[in-house]
Amino acid sequence: MFGLPEALVLLIVLIAFIGVMFLVLKRPMYENMALGLVLLVALSGQWGSLGEYLLYPAQASLFYVIFTFMVVAVIFDATDVVGRIVKIALALIGRFRGGSGYVATMASAFMAALSGSGPGNAAAVGAFTIPMMKRSGFKPHVAASIEMSASMLGNIIPPAGIIFLSYGVIDRVEPGRISLSAWTLASFAVGLWFLLQKLLVLFVICRVTKVEPIPVEERPTFRAAWREGRAALLLPILIFVPLILDVVAEDLLVARLGEDGATAFSDAVLMFTPGIAVVYALVIGRGALPGGRLRLTPVLGTLRDSLGKVVPVAATVYFAYAISEAFAGLNADQEIEDWFTGLNLSRTALVIIVPLAFAVLGMVLPGTAQVAILGAPLIAAFAALGGDPILLGVMLPALTGALEGMTPPLALGLFVTMGIAGSEFGKTARSALVWVAAHLLMSMVLLAGLLPIIGI
Repeated sequence: MFGLPEALVLLIVLIAFIGVMFLVLKRPMYENMALGLVLLVALSGQWGSLGEYLLYPAQASLFYVIFTFMVVAVIFDATDVVGRIVKIALALIGRFRGGSGYVATMASAFMAALSGSGPGNAAAVGAFTIPMMKRSGFKPHVAASIEMSASMLGNIIPPAGIIFLSYGVIDRVEPGRISLSAWTLASFAVGLWFLLQKLLVLFVICRVTKVEPIPVEERPTFRAAWREGRAALLLPILIFVPLILDVVAEDLLVARLGEDGATAFSDAVLMFTPGIAVVYALVIGRGALPGGRLRLTPVLGTLRDSLGKVVPVAATVYFAYAISEAFAGLNADQEIEDWFTGLNLSRTALVIIVPLAFAVLGMVLPGTAQVAILGAPLIAAFAALGGDPILLGVMLPALTGALEGMTPPLALGLFVTMGIAGSEFGKTARSALVWVAAHLLMSMVLLAGLLPIIGI
């Protein structure tokens, strides 16, 4: 059709179907992904493989890693460990001009490293930071856009589910090229670059708008904040150290356990460390639990109450994995790669076009769907044109999950923060364009390989 390969036509049809179901018919994303899988199988005549595609995610350890971290986020929220970190940030940087904006950005980055959710990050942190920014002199639409941009770090910094979904895609296209631990560290590095970008843009905004520091009466003393929150600062260490050890000791693990054993160990690290972090959070945050002490009943109650939030996200990721496997069954990667390379685009052109294309797709399609449908073909095409496939793979969450929350009409993060700030859509959307442009520029710089990324 129109000279396009069959796989690309199916891809376009699937994107259009999911976009209409989500934006027009307002169906939940897990339902859209499930129906999208059935549509893809029907159009490609793969009915005999449908059962295999449905079972594939259940056999992938990555799916369980994603689910585990979603449960971790629930426990972190229940024990108020993030609130303690926010108070330390308030005490340290609240005294500077625009300090409330910096607190919002740093708190969102830390929350991202614990929760792995962009819109959830916006709601949890924004409810506290946006009113604080408004009281410091930020206009409502500016405060909303600052928190929106900062909150989308939740889709860039591990343990965001889309990061592990992207690893599943790269491991299928380039099997064995990078371990899960190295991938996670590289994702943290990408997240830090975007955090730096956001802080630089915020610095300029603060200078232009001449906002004030956080009032003294709203800032806790550092002594009090440190006493209350210092124990929570160990949480990132509990998560990072095992990952770093796994990467540093990779040669030793391969020598002692073999390639398969080292891979299994790397997968186990991502399952084991969240468990340690949860136990630690429950111990130090037991006072925030119902009854003020650590008991099994309130913990189970917290988990039960979270099912309405956790299960739909898990189901969306599950069917995204299945769709990705269905495309693999079509050999779609090779078809689309051949078509892309036939366009004779330079690598420089691809570095510019890919982020812009994802920005447009992010207006109508959630990041998980973009990764599941487009991830493998674009990675293969990028590699064929001389790019580093691992680099594009590790950038996928920033190009998809982050932009989906920033670009209307989807813009989940934007609408959450706009509601909290009580700002007008037009002004907030225009303010958000500054952050979208800066995000795209940083994406292009990283894709061009101009900045180092540890782990790759």
